Order: sequence, then C-alpha cells, then structure tokens
Amino acid sequence: MSTAVKETPQEGGTVLVRRPGPRELHPVRTHRRRRALELALAVAVPLVLVLLWQLAAARSWIDDRVYPAPSTILADGWDRAADGDLWPDVWATLKRVLGGYAIGTVAGYALGLLMGSLSLVRAALEPLLDALYVVPKLALLPVFLNMFGLGEGPQIALVAATVFFFVWISTMAAVLAVPIGHRDAGQVFGASPWQMFRHVLLPASLPAVLVGARIAAGVAVLVIVASEQIAAADGLGHLIFDSRALFRNDVMFVGIVCVAVLGVVFSEVVRIAGLLLTPWAPRDRGRSQS
Repeated sequence: MSTAVKETPQEGGTVLVRRPGPRELHPVRTHRRRRALELALAVAVPLVLVLLWQLAAARSWIDDRVYPAPSTILADGWDRAADGDLWPDVWATLKRVLGGYAIGTVAGYALGLLMGSLSLVRAALEPLLDALYVVPKLALLPVFLNMFGLGEGPQIALVAATVFFFVWISTMAAVLAVPIGHRDAGQVFGASPWQMFRHVLLPASLPAVLVGARIAAGVAVLVIVASEQIAAADGLGHLIFDSRALFRNDVMFVGIVCVAVLGVVFSEVVRIAGLLLTPWAPRDRGRSQS
C-alpha cells in the first residue's frame, strides 16, 4: 500500500485520514529497491533453471547424451568460438536477418502509411494483403527459391516478407488510430501534406509502429533459423539441424543458445532505438514507475 488509511471517530461521523506511505515519502529509495528486486528476479529465475539442469545431468536424472549439461554446452561453445568455427554461422544468420529486416521494415512502413492515409488505396489492397498475411511464410520459401535461386536471395526475401506484414499492420493501424482532432488541427493551421505527416501523423503513430517493429525483430530471427534448416549451407539454423543429424547434441544446443542471444539482443536494440526516436511517448509503467 502506498498510503495508510486510518478511521478516526469524531463527533457527528468518522473521518478518514490518509497518510503518505514509503512510496510517497521516499520515492527514489522505493524505486531503487523495486528495480533491484526486479533485476534479482530476472537473474535468479534462469540461473536456478540452469542449475537444476546441471544437477539433473550430473545425477543422471536425464540422459546427458540427449540433454548435455550446461557446463558441457558452455565449454563446447567456448571452444568453437575460440577456434573460429562458430562465427561464420553467426555472421551468415545475422546478415540475412539485418538485410531482410531493413527491406521489410521500409516497405511495410511506406505501404502502411499510404493505406492508413488513403481510404481508396486501403480498400483496393487490404483484402489481398490480408489473404497473403495468413499464408505461412515458410510456405513461400519454394517460391523464393524459384525466383532467386540458391544463395542469399531466398533467405533475405523470406525475412523481408515476414517483417513486412508485421510492420504494415502496425503502421496502418497506428495511422488510423490518430485522433481526428489532431488531423483537424493540422488542417486548420493550413498544414501541407508533408507538414501533416511530419508534425501530426509521424509523432502520433510512431510509438505503435515501433512496437510492431520490435515484434518483427524477434519473428525475423525465428523465420531465418527455420529457413536455414531447410535451404542453407551455413547459418545457425543449418548448424542446429546438421548437428542433430550427426547426434552432436552439444553443438545443437550451442546453436540454440546463440539464436536465443541473437534474438534478445536484436529485439533489445530495436526497443532502445524506439525509446530514442520517441521521447514523447509514454513509457512502460513497469519500467518507469515501479
């Protein structure tokens, strides 16, 4: 409780007296304690799970040939990184993700902005895009292979197609959600189309657009790993699938850990970029006001 409420009986009725609690009296100290608790929980939960995994492997509660101990995975990953065997696969996956993400984000934002602003364009294209959106993106990989042949083209195109739909939907919805009063104010002041975009649509819609871009960042990593398992000769997805086929489960888990780290870092970079680009947007209450 942030405040203490005390009933004080008095003649003619009861008076409720509200007294400030620790959150009001010491806001900085309370915030620091809450952040320390959140950080401790964020570190402790995965650490406990890893320790339980290590214990289960050491006590033979699980088959360490199928589920290697975390210490084994860490040692193997360290050796592969030191020998230079890991970095080519990491770089192959990263460049595909970045290339496809950039293309999909630009195309999705441009079309989402256009469809959100012009109702006729939205009426013409939305049914078609809705139909394409529900098609599993991995089902398009053979199409991209026919279009671009073997190599980087199909992988980048698949990531771009996946990211495009997330950014397009979030952008169009964000533009449509801009209050009509904001648009009317711009028109009253005689704003040109560029000024309307720069001073009204962009600042009002960008926070929601960046939420979609952050979701797309995580999905892009998922899609490229699945694609590399099917039609690639390198990359983390290929490493995971190939290691499983050779019964190198320790190497397989190294690839899985690398994918997890790559996804978290990429998503966090997009989140931080969003915070820097939208200083006017309301922040996550759990982060800023806890």
